[in-house]
Amino acid sequence: MNFKRWLKHAFMPPWAWRRAFPQATLDAIEAAIGASETTHGGEVRFAIENSLPGILAWRGMRGRERAIEMFSNLRVWDTEHNSGVLIYLLLADHDIEIVADRGIAARVAPAAWEAVAQTMEAAFRQGEFERGARAGVEQVGALLAAHFPPSGHNPDELANRPVIVRR
Repeated sequence: MNFKRWLKHAFMPPWAWRRAFPQATLDAIEAAIGASETTHGGEVRFAIENSLPGILAWRGMRGRERAIEMFSNLRVWDTEHNSGVLIYLLLADHDIEIVADRGIAARVAPAAWEAVAQTMEAAFRQGEFERGARAGVEQVGALLAAHFPPSGHNPDELANRPVIVRR
């Protein structure tokens, strides 16, 4: 347990995410996801979490573990071709995690997902959250398009609106 990290999570204001992701930015991310999903047969979800609940931070839960939990809770795994991808941001830790369902994970190397996260991180460090988020969605979409091109039957199985994970 890292006491400094726990304090950061415990005392982060619940509204802090709005500084980086105001309504217009959330709308832009939603539009980028919608546009992306016309080019492939996968599903993209985008989740933003300010901070972990205190008990999870106290127990040392990491961003990757929480992203996998959110992947399940948001039912990203529940797509027809097992081609769902979650882009998860844990703002308190400045952590970006990308979790891919088994259908796409079997075809895309972990290094490719890490490259997407690094692109996003570079933009976020410059305070350009919308540009970074859109770039991440576009890059994930390109990876999905390469392995899951759109078919005649391409329903929108998951909501495109970014999810704000609240305690």
